[in-house]
Amino acid sequence: MYCGIIPSWGRFVCVALILAVCTGSASNALEQLEFGVQDSPRALEKDIRAASILLNSQKTGATAAPDLFADARAEYANLLNALYARGYYSPVIHVFVDGVEAANIAPLDAPSEIKRIKVTVDPGPAFVFSRAQIAPLERRTALPLGFAAGQSAQSGVILEAVTAGVDGWRNTGHAKAAAIAQNLTADHDRATLSAEITLDPGPRLRFGRLVIEGRDRMREDRIRAIAGLPEGEVFSPLEVARATSRLRRSGVFKSATLTEDKRVTTPGLLGFTATLVEEKRRRYTFGAEIASFEGLRLTGAWLHRNLLRGGERLEINGAITNIGVQKGGTDYQLGISFDRPATFTPDTSLGFGLTVAHLNEADFTADLFGATAALNHVFSESLTARAGFAYNYAAITDPAGRETYRTLSLPISVTWDRRDSKTDATKRFYIQAEVKPFLGFGITDSGTRLKLDLRGYKALDKGQRFLLAARFQAGAVLGASLAGTPRDDLFYSGGGGTVRGQPYQSLGINFLKDLSGVSYQTGGKQFLAASLEARTKVTEKIGIVGFVDIGRVDFDGFFKDAGNWHAGAGLGVRYATGVGPIRLDLAVPVGGKTGEGLQIYVGLGQSF
Repeated sequence: MYCGIIPSWGRFVCVALILAVCTGSASNALEQLEFGVQDSPRALEKDIRAASILLNSQKTGATAAPDLFADARAEYANLLNALYARGYYSPVIHVFVDGVEAANIAPLDAPSEIKRIKVTVDPGPAFVFSRAQIAPLERRTALPLGFAAGQSAQSGVILEAVTAGVDGWRNTGHAKAAAIAQNLTADHDRATLSAEITLDPGPRLRFGRLVIEGRDRMREDRIRAIAGLPEGEVFSPLEVARATSRLRRSGVFKSATLTEDKRVTTPGLLGFTATLVEEKRRRYTFGAEIASFEGLRLTGAWLHRNLLRGGERLEINGAITNIGVQKGGTDYQLGISFDRPATFTPDTSLGFGLTVAHLNEADFTADLFGATAALNHVFSESLTARAGFAYNYAAITDPAGRETYRTLSLPISVTWDRRDSKTDATKRFYIQAEVKPFLGFGITDSGTRLKLDLRGYKALDKGQRFLLAARFQAGAVLGASLAGTPRDDLFYSGGGGTVRGQPYQSLGINFLKDLSGVSYQTGGKQFLAASLEARTKVTEKIGIVGFVDIGRVDFDGFFKDAGNWHAGAGLGVRYATGVGPIRLDLAVPVGGKTGEGLQIYVGLGQSF
């Protein structure tokens, strides 16, 4: 109906007619959806309702007659699958569409309007296994405990048993193992189910040739080296998963999948096809964080993913930090790094790096230069290690004058990361430990620097709406004197990475003296810090965090008189995004003498 070329009073009548028509159309919509489950445990009824297509359609507002009729006919199968999954094999399910069983309505006779739908479910008795057998099995196969006579005959348990049986053979090289026969018999009078499954292990196979598809710039020999699929060795699903992970971890590919051939190549070889999609060669990134005492932090990087067509990564990064900091001044840093994957082994990468920086801290200024060469090895998806050589030069100016520190070091670190998310973890833990022996030149002493970072996460409810997160940090310099240790290797406390509510690096020790004999602050040789957060989800997007942090810096041994401590506490807000939560923390000092007033921290991702 068109109302454009008529007088204003006529338009009023026209609009009234349109509303009347729309109201009449709305009356054809679904008026009632009745859903009933007879004599069932509450958990079973919850599962049945969750499986209902019609209830879900009602929630989403999809109530057009053709859609409702299609959903009504599909409702039987969905509810039946949910009941089988819980071990109910003799249910009675009715779906009435305006009083007529939906299954009895031919598709060509679909109603043009639907007023009422009624669903009734009688689950019947719960079945148990009278027999549960699967053979032959590889001797180390562990079947699910529920797959046994007298246990609940859930269809999911049968599927788990078949999967376990097939995987048991595949894990020993029988890549084509499969279930070839099954005999499932339900005795409705006794409410029992007999399950007999026959497996065919197939021959023991070895890895064959890797075929590569989707390659653009990447050299084929380097793809094989990065994947590291062991041609000629006995087939292993773990090796396939590791090869896929290596290709994805290289950063060159947007997607990488390995697919085994359907046919076996004589003699006993199983070929694979790698299907790859290469990423864009270059990437630019920018970041920003702000805190009241630490000021503004700006970072940026340029990355080339495939410099020499062998997966080599060249990155140039820069940072300007402490812009507007209340103590000290602005810091500058520029770095360049080159990494080559699959060096020496498929799980080992070789990296080189150069860094120049100018630090303008509260108690010293420094011009820094560093050069590193390191090997990174991936033991598993959660366990990695790094070892290498580093040369560091630091020209330090502090109240005692200007000194130059030079060291040659052997940094070794191990990271064990079991978190479920790097930006918003909800369970498990993270451990990073580093030991760095260093050889000093000139006024620089020789010694060893140690550092430890522990983080743990524990949900207090099944929905993970209430969470406790804890962090413990420790560090120590052994064998070198305070004056003979490079200033950037000493430890401070305060700020977003240690104690929120206290100014950035505000806690050190006052032991060294300037030319006039007055003591001035430096970092300490020992350091401890701990943080505890209580995280609560208010909605799916918004969370509230309460936290308390504490830190201590010492001179010559932990908890000695020359050391000191401070603490901070506060509240924070988190807003979930696709790349991690946006973080806003408000904190105040609650212990120590290094700060006062409110501190504000803004960033991306949880604080730890």
